[in-house]
Amino acid sequence: MSTKRPLNFLCVTTYHKGADFIKSCKAEGNNVYLLTKKKLEHEMWPWEAIDDVFYVENWNQNDVTKGIAYKFRTIKFDRFVALDDFDVEKVALLREHFRMPGMGRTTSHYFRDKLAMRMKAQEEGVKVPEFTALFHDEDINAYADSMSGPWLLKPRLEASATGIKKINNREELWQIVNALQDERDNYLIEKFAPGDVYHVDGLNVDGKVVFSRVSKYLDTPLEVAHGGGVFRSATCKMGSKIEKALTKMNADVMKAFGMQFGASHTEFIASKDTGELFFLETSSRVGGANLAEMVELASGINLWGEWARIESATLRKENYKLPKPKNQYAGIVVSLSRFENPDTSSFNDAEIAWRMNKKWHIGMIVVSDSADRVMELLDTYTKRIASDFHASIPAPDKSL
Repeated sequence: MSTKRPLNFLCVTTYHKGADFIKSCKAEGNNVYLLTKKKLEHEMWPWEAIDDVFYVENWNQNDVTKGIAYKFRTIKFDRFVALDDFDVEKVALLREHFRMPGMGRTTSHYFRDKLAMRMKAQEEGVKVPEFTALFHDEDINAYADSMSGPWLLKPRLEASATGIKKINNREELWQIVNALQDERDNYLIEKFAPGDVYHVDGLNVDGKVVFSRVSKYLDTPLEVAHGGGVFRSATCKMGSKIEKALTKMNADVMKAFGMQFGASHTEFIASKDTGELFFLETSSRVGGANLAEMVELASGINLWGEWARIESATLRKENYKLPKPKNQYAGIVVSLSRFENPDTSSFNDAEIAWRMNKKWHIGMIVVSDSADRVMELLDTYTKRIASDFHASIPAPDKSL
């Protein structure tokens, strides 16, 4: 345990996540305070690493600010950390109010608002699919004239593929825009470009990417969300042309958006027609859907834990040293299951390094020195899961 003065971290999350961040933060010799929703009080938080917990029923920014101000009288908070995508802006506002170091509102928008991130990327010379805001009728018509469909309607502030709709023609476009009524300013449309979707999961220190891993979604998040498919991702071949290009593109995005320190999860698409790479979106957090476990099993780097160490080192003005990464390959397959507690004992290959333990779900991560072996196992497992376990439910329609 460190003998340095403990720093006081307030970890904010309205979802149950970030246990490894909390444990690592505590191991660095800090005090850890958790601010979360009352309904999450019985979740499996790492209580041994939490000094105190504050609950809110429903998030009201002014009430939360006043509550923290009251606690600040006796606890000198040193850092506010948002552990989930949906908390990034809330915490940016808290930082600005209490003049806390870290990402403020303007920068946070580049990591949360799909319109802000596209405009900033375009401004900085990073390729993005053609898009338009839905503010002005003439702009929408001009876009539809110059850019043939199909297009995707995207909510500016949702995470992952939530609320995304495919639009085939102008008539459909205006039906949807009109149905959105006063909510249309919270959406954008962009050119639908079929292609392979990749994600780069990384760590950033002093404005530079110190670690990243490029992986490919084997079925895009959009296909899984809307088609009820099986979720799969796998590490890209290291040293390949696409891996090198996306590693550089991710560094360009982080620099353009002003990322100083912390974790990031960024998505790109490779056009099916031209092979061109386009930036899709980014976030200043660890990727969800157990991708952090996949990255850790391939590289030995725990993104949550190292993010906490980076925060701590940055605050103490100390040098952060990344552990030496391994260079193995990993792949994940996850599906809804028609059984409450699926029996996965028939999946018994030595490469299985992780099994999902969640009711009505089935999932595994495999690890190997060979990218081809990972793909072979994922293909076999996907077929078996699809025939013997898979269940699907329609995606919730949150866009209208």
